[in-house]
Amino acid sequence: MPLDRAWIALDSDPRRDLPRPRMYLFDPDELHEIAKASLDAGDRPAIIDAVTRELKARYPEHINDGVPWLYNNAGGAMGQMKLLHCSLREYILIFGTPIGTEGHSGRYSTEVYDFMLDGEMWCSAADNTERAIFRPGDAAYLGSSRAKGYRIPDHGWMLEYSRGWIPTMLPFGLADSLVSTLDVRTLGRTIWHYGAMTTRNLLRGKI
Repeated sequence: MPLDRAWIALDSDPRRDLPRPRMYLFDPDELHEIAKASLDAGDRPAIIDAVTRELKARYPEHINDGVPWLYNNAGGAMGQMKLLHCSLREYILIFGTPIGTEGHSGRYSTEVYDFMLDGEMWCSAADNTERAIFRPGDAAYLGSSRAKGYRIPDHGWMLEYSRGWIPTMLPFGLADSLVSTLDVRTLGRTIWHYGAMTTRNLLRGKI
């Protein structure tokens, strides 16, 4: 059966095996609604600003919009990301590229939600010969211990949320910068900002 654009297109029900919700500050359904509501803001910069403003209004102590944009090289793909929240159990960021990219999603013990804001993302699973196409307003879900190939064919931007034990994602997220691109500056800035944001949340009692 061809894959559709539902957020469970490449996986089973995203509510299947989540730990109890009180472990987490953010709710994927609420984040999806915020992403969809932002689409009326106008062009891409306005949409990103609208998402960030609404997140900061709802979670004033947990969203930091002062972190600069950073390159991200992982799984052969290259994009840009803006960290908005980092802790040991959750992160929220804006990810995208104006020039297209493709690569491996990574395989994590965490769960990853991507809420499309602009452009397209194409995804494929190893057990399906069809591709799923996600456009603005759609949500893509990657379950624990699952992997996919993904491609942003021209440009694409998304609000990304992950929940689980986030430090286990760092080796995949940093490996390309360490052994392939040798972009030590990006590597150092990423570790610094993630560490600083996580430490601040720990001091507030947020794991």
